[in-house]
Amino acid sequence: MEKWPEIEKAATEKRRELVLQGNTIDKRISSIGGLTSSIYSLQLLNYLEVSQCPSLTEIHEDIQHLTNLQSLILCRNKLTVIPEVIGSLKSLKVLDLSVNNLKALPEGITQLRELNTLNVSCNCLEVLPGGLSQCTKLSTINISKNRITRFPPDLYSENLDLLSTLVASDNLIEELCGEIHQLPALKVLDVSNNKLREIPSDLSSCPKLKEINFKGNKLSDKRLEKMVNGCQTKSILDYLRGKGRKQGEEGVDADRGRSADKKKKQQQKKKKGKETEEQDEEEELNRMVVKVLHISDVPTALTVKVSAEVKDVRPYLVCCMVRGMNLKSGNALKRFLMAQTKLHDDLCGKRTIATIATHDAQLLKGPLAYDVKPPTQLKIVPLGRREMTAVELIRHLHLEAEELRKQKKRQNVTGLHKYLQLLEGKSFYPCLVDAEGDVISFPPITNSEKTKIKKTTQELFLEVTSAANLQTCKDVMDALIVKMAELNKFTAEHREEAGSDGEDPAAATETSSQLIVQQVRTVDQDGNLKVVYPSKTDLSNDFSHLTVIW
Repeated sequence: MEKWPEIEKAATEKRRELVLQGNTIDKRISSIGGLTSSIYSLQLLNYLEVSQCPSLTEIHEDIQHLTNLQSLILCRNKLTVIPEVIGSLKSLKVLDLSVNNLKALPEGITQLRELNTLNVSCNCLEVLPGGLSQCTKLSTINISKNRITRFPPDLYSENLDLLSTLVASDNLIEELCGEIHQLPALKVLDVSNNKLREIPSDLSSCPKLKEINFKGNKLSDKRLEKMVNGCQTKSILDYLRGKGRKQGEEGVDADRGRSADKKKKQQQKKKKGKETEEQDEEEELNRMVVKVLHISDVPTALTVKVSAEVKDVRPYLVCCMVRGMNLKSGNALKRFLMAQTKLHDDLCGKRTIATIATHDAQLLKGPLAYDVKPPTQLKIVPLGRREMTAVELIRHLHLEAEELRKQKKRQNVTGLHKYLQLLEGKSFYPCLVDAEGDVISFPPITNSEKTKIKKTTQELFLEVTSAANLQTCKDVMDALIVKMAELNKFTAEHREEAGSDGEDPAAATETSSQLIVQQVRTVDQDGNLKVVYPSKTDLSNDFSHLTVIW
């Protein structure tokens, strides 16, 4: 049997962490029809990741011997089944089975009493196993992008008193039970793009709920549907709370036998008020506008030339320019940076799927080139650091990540380690270079201090890169622009923040929330068009709260 050097090294050094990913590992798996059996002898492992291996379709039952595992990451493979014996991994805290071909989950998962994070997104699941309430330490569940039609009843159990994040977007869920208010720690609930008709008013009783997403559901309450597509969480919860109160009052009125005439008057008054509120809400939503500026309308439009060498490193790139983003008012810049971080953590899979970089367009010297350089020759001034080579930067980041791990007394690797490993073994690193020869972006690691955005930034250059596919880049860029539009609208509406940091509040109130997105072309070395963003097919998802003007 062929020996795997990574496994031999882990055994010799008695390592507690092992990461196997990419083409080299996939070829080995394909040649023997699965993982080598020697991996199951590494009983000291706390962290095991096997990812990005399309030839991996199943995991052997011998995985039950890895009883010290705390994190098991099996994402972006082609797994069709997980063995029941996974329930034997009694120390498991993190289980990531995302982006596979799973049609069912084993009941054994419900025996993982230490489990705090479960990610089964991007599979073919139709149901979840009953009994998840036995995993009383669960804090995060992600079941997005499956075919699930309903939540198991015990998912609403008060036993899950640590569950803070529930992501179930892009499924076929038809009902959200009012018992969801029994989850006392719930902070984030995402049930966007499902088949919901109603949102229970009891949701407003969740004491810690801070972020909800019901976009893409055809709700019977049309005013509520408009609100979920354009309002902040607090406004939606206040509306649900008021709706529940009114329903209760109506029930009491019915019990007391109030006259039909009085009810009719109330209904007329309610209808009139509802029509006024809907009109106000529609006016509010109309302020969220993105205007696309065609490349032919901008004689000096920026172009990015892509070298052929990036094909083997990180081949996919989309870019655009954005004007009208108000970063000056109050905490607007901070909110934007936090939103970018959240997109990196969620949609971009902690930068393993795609990476976003934002630049001050006025500091760019075009045309730009997307190229590769040897690690020792790639020099950049990383955000908040001095100039250094890519080799030096990677070494510094590894040391910092290891120090952080020790400080927090963790056995598993951090998110920082996770995307550093994407470049391991590469002879060349990807980079975006300006006309002066300076590297302004080094994906997926960092971008340059030279083009760093600030409160005074008036025009942004956005880039999204990925090793997966071009559509991934476009989807992430779509999500980023929609989020920017939402943030801009929020900033425009909360004018009380506009006068902070010494700026003129009167001037800030005149700011429009409309964004202008200017197309950017990427071309090959011969000048042939590779992609232009946004095109007519972009920003075309079900963003009913967004108006795109071409």
